[in-house]
Amino acid sequence: MKSAIPIPAIVLTILLLATTAQAQNTLPPAQDLGELEQLVVTRLGADIGQPGGPMMPIDRRMRLAACPTGIEIDPPTIGAVTVRCTTAGWRLRVPLTRVATIAGAATASTAASQPAKADVRRGDPVELIAQGKAFQVSIDGTAMEDGYIGGRVRVSPAGHGQTLFAEVVDVGKVRLVGFK
Repeated sequence: MKSAIPIPAIVLTILLLATTAQAQNTLPPAQDLGELEQLVVTRLGADIGQPGGPMMPIDRRMRLAACPTGIEIDPPTIGAVTVRCTTAGWRLRVPLTRVATIAGAATASTAASQPAKADVRRGDPVELIAQGKAFQVSIDGTAMEDGYIGGRVRVSPAGHGQTLFAEVVDVGKVRLVGFK
């Protein structure tokens, strides 16, 4: 006895394959990730894997909708830059290679022999900065823990009982995390 595939199943399979092929041909244009990567490298002034540049290439498996208007690249924050297209509705965070990571790898034996001095020390007075695209506000505060440039520390603003997280941007200066 020979089993035969029913005709409706064959027709259904052919229609399904045709619909899938047609759907792939009608996908909206995708953003060129190589171009996007080059914009980030140019904006940062450092190549992939270099201090201050992207940690690694942008993952080519992603498919982002093409951006019809200008792509926005925010300043580096918390060890990454945010690349966004508001008209297409996507946002991408690109991790950066920290200077301390490369310098630390090269001088591991020196670092082991003497502890590095923190850029912000617990109890130090700091300038707490909240920054937007068109403004910058700062208040005095006190660091609640030691921290290095690019790292996060807890900060107590002067006259307030609360504790905030901030990124160390320079000796004695911290930036409010997550403030846009």
